[in-house]
Amino acid sequence: MTTVTSVTCQPQPTQVRPPQLAALPEITATLAARAAEHDGAGSFPAGGISQVHDAGLLTATVAARYGGAGAGLATTVRILRALGRGDPSVALVTAMTVFTHAMQARARTWPHRIYQEVLDESAARPVLINALRVEPELGTPARGGLPATVARWHSGTWLLSGRKIFSTGAPGLRWMVVWARTDEDPARVGSFLVRTDSRGISIERTWDHLGLRASRSDDVIFTDTPVPPGATAGLHDPASPEAIDPGFLAWNSLGLAALYLGVASAARDWLVGFLGERTPSALGRPLATLPRFETAVGEIEAALTGADDLVEALALRVDAGDETVAGHPAIAKLIATRAAIGAVGQAVALVGNNGLTKSNPLERHYRDVLCARVHTPQDDSILSAAGRAALATGSSGTTHTTGAH
Repeated sequence: MTTVTSVTCQPQPTQVRPPQLAALPEITATLAARAAEHDGAGSFPAGGISQVHDAGLLTATVAARYGGAGAGLATTVRILRALGRGDPSVALVTAMTVFTHAMQARARTWPHRIYQEVLDESAARPVLINALRVEPELGTPARGGLPATVARWHSGTWLLSGRKIFSTGAPGLRWMVVWARTDEDPARVGSFLVRTDSRGISIERTWDHLGLRASRSDDVIFTDTPVPPGATAGLHDPASPEAIDPGFLAWNSLGLAALYLGVASAARDWLVGFLGERTPSALGRPLATLPRFETAVGEIEAALTGADDLVEALALRVDAGDETVAGHPAIAKLIATRAAIGAVGQAVALVGNNGLTKSNPLERHYRDVLCARVHTPQDDSILSAAGRAALATGSSGTTHTTGAH
């Protein structure tokens, strides 16, 4: 089969909304006001996404050459922490789109014609993008293996068939970046860029999760879905390791860490308010006045402050192009998510039954923050990589100073 090359013409810049960072506190408050409603119903938070779009946050990381603000990782960390504090489902859906624009700014992996189409539409309405990679049998490709989703060449186009699970934001997506293999001999693997108004796409509402219920990470089924020949990215021989941009790993790790630190900060705020108001009759004064609670809240504050500072500092170093921190963002994700989970868990323990009562936000924050554990890279992969790097460095007789690579 003749290889089809993508369109290479440079797109004309499209003016997209600049990010209104000053609006973050108001957006956080608005998202928080409806988060419980969306969580309870498992409903997609379209209104919250529209608000994020209207503030220019969905396109904050679009490169300047495309007419965007070109926000870096440090700004993105700030945005995702604020959104996570309001509604982490909105934050996670936003993160997937923001990361896509950031990686296009770095590597230009999308064909220009298609990316220009994304930007033109983004100027008028929310355009959500996500990479669909996980499958029922395969799990996550981060641990190896070939996808069962197949693209076959027929009459001048690709026809895509397969099922993807845990597809965050499925009902609201405009573009799906689908990891699949071709039916060629030998096969190639890579991403197929699918607009969601294409035929042969169905969404099965399967998302029934402990936390982030409004993220609607449903199953997406493709049945001979047409994909134009130029709408592919990174097709390669599966025998060759997938080239993963270390910059993407940094954005993913630190961005998601910030999101869950936002959840933990919301839990901390609720705890402080509860302790300030809760006045047991036998005590005659608020729980907040007791040294035991002062110390416990101090531990939570110390853990979250340290994790926040670590994530923000690393994000600034990544933005500055500091190559010595290559393996640090994954470790920071582990530290930050453990701090977030531990802080919310400690808050629940401090207030007892009130912490697990559904009418109180803390119960939802606890469910949401536990989802931090499932995102790639997961703890065991992070620790294995860090351990291998440290042992290899130690056995070579050199001093280990830069973390896992």
